[in-house]
Amino acid sequence: MSLNFGRTQLAIPGPSVIPDRVLNAMHRPSPNIYHGELVDMVDTIFPDLRTVAQTKHKVAIYIANGHGAWEAALANTLNRGDKILVITTGRFGAGWGEVARSMGLETPILDFGMDADADPQKLEEVLKADTNGDLKAVLTVQVDTASTVRNDIAALRTAIDNANHDALFMVDCIASLACDRYLMDEWGVDVTVAGCQKGLMTPAGMSFVYFNDKAETFRQNTSPSFYWDWQPRTNDEIFYQKFAGTAPTHHLYGLRTALDMLVHEEGIENVWTRHETIARAVWASIDGWGINGAMRHNIRDPKKRSNAVSAINTGPEIAGKIRKWCEEEGGLTLGIGLGLAEMGTPEWDQHFRIGHMGHQNPTMTMAVLGCIESALLAHNIDHGDGGLSAAARILARPASQ
Repeated sequence: MSLNFGRTQLAIPGPSVIPDRVLNAMHRPSPNIYHGELVDMVDTIFPDLRTVAQTKHKVAIYIANGHGAWEAALANTLNRGDKILVITTGRFGAGWGEVARSMGLETPILDFGMDADADPQKLEEVLKADTNGDLKAVLTVQVDTASTVRNDIAALRTAIDNANHDALFMVDCIASLACDRYLMDEWGVDVTVAGCQKGLMTPAGMSFVYFNDKAETFRQNTSPSFYWDWQPRTNDEIFYQKFAGTAPTHHLYGLRTALDMLVHEEGIENVWTRHETIARAVWASIDGWGINGAMRHNIRDPKKRSNAVSAINTGPEIAGKIRKWCEEEGGLTLGIGLGLAEMGTPEWDQHFRIGHMGHQNPTMTMAVLGCIESALLAHNIDHGDGGLSAAARILARPASQ
């Protein structure tokens, strides 16, 4: 007999839970794509996307996943043969570097492993050693979805400035936008890439590239293809060029509703605070269970953890048993240990991730944590008491109070 009936829940680090309001907004006939309601609505989306990233600069929308945004950012700023520095703190910085190499770019790596954030001092040393200015850009992620570390973007910008280096600073916010605090202009980021399927609570299929005046200067020396060129996409006069053809109509209706919820109803500061509170509740449970059991955070320092996703390391087979029980018996899908172990190896079953991004509230959070504790009990896995009550105490006293 199984209890797995009723509504299932995703707790993976994207795609995230889609609000019913977003789904309802998308459930409609196709609109007129030439003029009228759709065209007028799209004009309202760009200011709100800028608010989410805290920038006054331009943003282009692509019908693509995050890999498309990676390629668009590179295609508009760099040329084959250019050398860029790729900072890796997990799987996804490395992934961006792989895309860059496929485009003919040279990609020396500054690798900090799977359980540490980027060291600004080491970045400064590398850039000071680049006396000829060969490095045209520095690429990093704010949050690596695999390791779940959060890099200090402001400190990395300071390192670039201290080195007196002119490299373009490019940041992947795919896992963190509208979850972790991000201040593109204040922190001196030149190019930001993001996707719609995580903090922005919209089905996967759209990505975004933000770029400032310095990045536009780089664009003048490149020849991006017709589709990836961001210049026509930020042209206010010709609607179809914003999408290099037909607009992703229903995704846009969903995004409009998601932005209403995040920007106009909750407010981006409150969105960040909510994510911080829910993250601390998740961490409190992990800490509680880990007292007498083989369970710990992949990122030990809470100040360096993402508020969007948590990677958990366990003893042999434990994570695999938790994931399997939660999905088959509890109706809950947890994230795999992407990048933390190779699939098919014994170590694969020693890692899992909890996505706590986007459309989240205490009921949903406690359901995820309660299901995990049930899995621990079902398999007689040693763990400390009080994990759920520790989370409840955090949720009872939000960070803003």
